[in-house]
Amino acid sequence: MFAVTRRYTGASALIAAIEQRRSEVERLVTTVPGFVSYYAIRSGDTLTSVTVCEDLAGVNELTRRSAEWVRENLPESAVEPPVSTIGDVLIALSAGVGVAR
Repeated sequence: MFAVTRRYTGASALIAAIEQRRSEVERLVTTVPGFVSYYAIRSGDTLTSVTVCEDLAGVNELTRRSAEWVRENLPESAVEPPVSTIGDVLIALSAGVGVAR
């Protein structure tokens, strides 16, 4: 498995867009071949997303789709490019509990 984290700072507009278009974001993410899991974590005006896919191709595809979605849905000045980290998942643990909103 591979994962990518993307950390956006000063991302109030992005957070609002994701909240308003949740079903669109869900379709964009979950239809990536090899998709495993996705988390969007809000901390003030910082957004960190974590995506796990079965392979590097899935992570790369989701990174491409995410950048395209941001370009199409937000003014260029509204979002700074994220700091991203892509890598091979070393350990994966889960309690199997549903995700809270």
